[in-house]
Amino acid sequence: MTTIASSDRRRPTGAKDLLAGGVRPPRQVGASDRRPRRLAYEILRWVDERDAYANLVVAERLGAAGFEPRDAALVTELVYGTLRMRGILDAVLAQGSSRPLDRIDPPALDVLRLGAYQLLFTRVPPHAAVAETVAVARVAVNASVTGFVNAVLRRVAERSLEEWLTVIAPSYDEDPLGHLAGVSSHPRWIAQAVADSLGGDLAETAAALAADNERPAVHLAARPGETGRDAVVAGLGHRGSPGPFSPYAVHLTEGSPGDLASVRDHRVQVQDEGSQLAALALARAPIAGAESRWLDMAAGPGGKAVLLAGLAAERGISLVASDVAPHRARLVADNLAGRPAGALVISADGRAPAWRPGSFDRVLLDAPCTGLGALRRRPEARWRRQETSVTALTALQRELLATALAAVRPGGVVAYVTCSPHIHETIDVIGWARATLAGVETVDVRPLLPGVPHLGPGPWVQLWPHRHGTDAMFIALLSVGVTA
Repeated sequence: MTTIASSDRRRPTGAKDLLAGGVRPPRQVGASDRRPRRLAYEILRWVDERDAYANLVVAERLGAAGFEPRDAALVTELVYGTLRMRGILDAVLAQGSSRPLDRIDPPALDVLRLGAYQLLFTRVPPHAAVAETVAVARVAVNASVTGFVNAVLRRVAERSLEEWLTVIAPSYDEDPLGHLAGVSSHPRWIAQAVADSLGGDLAETAAALAADNERPAVHLAARPGETGRDAVVAGLGHRGSPGPFSPYAVHLTEGSPGDLASVRDHRVQVQDEGSQLAALALARAPIAGAESRWLDMAAGPGGKAVLLAGLAAERGISLVASDVAPHRARLVADNLAGRPAGALVISADGRAPAWRPGSFDRVLLDAPCTGLGALRRRPEARWRRQETSVTALTALQRELLATALAAVRPGGVVAYVTCSPHIHETIDVIGWARATLAGVETVDVRPLLPGVPHLGPGPWVQLWPHRHGTDAMFIALLSVGVTA
């Protein structure tokens, strides 16, 4: 242990139901400035070569570039759009290329994706999209590829997006799920996982897949003990509004959170409202007896730990936040920034606990998962994750949940949370715990989230971007019975 610091088969109707990014109106994108396109290409290469997270690279590179807001918005649109729509772009490029995509050098392929995105998903005139992309290819890749890039993109420009979708996606009548996966640019296995979680309702599956392609709102959380939501909203003026569900949530409607003094001095943090609800459900759950210690068992990078630490401090309770990776534990410590003083951050493997069994009153396990619930924010994840990874992840989730339940005292409660709607990572794990581990019972989450609609039959809760405007967080509460 290292201590770091103290089934409905109705056919969906209408473009809005089918997809966001397929037949939606094209976005307005400038046609002339080459520098944003060059930076967008460089970010795409960085994400591809280094398995980096696009949101982190975009923020870092834009901060260093010093672009005006319009150019920064263009870079963001091109990077996120190209990553989200890669499935459609690759299928179209495969039709327009004289060679298989796996025989195209990755730098040239990223240039082609960038150009095809502008042709199919923006209002840039086709001749400008082709010319600007060829110019980027000449400078950023190699002059020898410009002829090839020019020829492929001109073939792409011969059809509209709607026309291309009829070529590359199965028809809805013959293969409804394949059609929805194709027109929303998702791997089929992810579309299947979403459909399974929604009980096979294809109309709602279409809406859920569409929501993955929408630009997410920036959610902030006022840190308990540091500031209040109303004060944050008042300070933002027209740029912010209260979140609808969490009493700590603020939606930033304009500007960058990094520009806010309240974020820089750790009074406010960037945190999805669904993540806030997961922490609140744990803190609100009724338990027997007095309390003294809570545990966040897989805390990195620390968003939920910060909220839990503030809530615990208000009750005179201490929090231990742990993560197996030392660098992630350091992120937790940095996010807590020494406040409140009663929080302790350690680096420890939850499968080999550094604490005695039954040491905690409440335990949060935000389990490692596929991350399918955050595809709006991490668009590259849909192409990195493989269906085969689910089996290994569920084995780890079960092992961690068993130790989380062992860490809580009789009468205490464990929150099992994943940022994924995949049934194998959610209700199947809970079913396993109830069937395998003695004395484990589920607690109904729904009464603990007042005002949140569409929570299903319970006792667990699955949040959705298209229903709630949050990431697709799964929240289950498990109690450990008092033994005789």
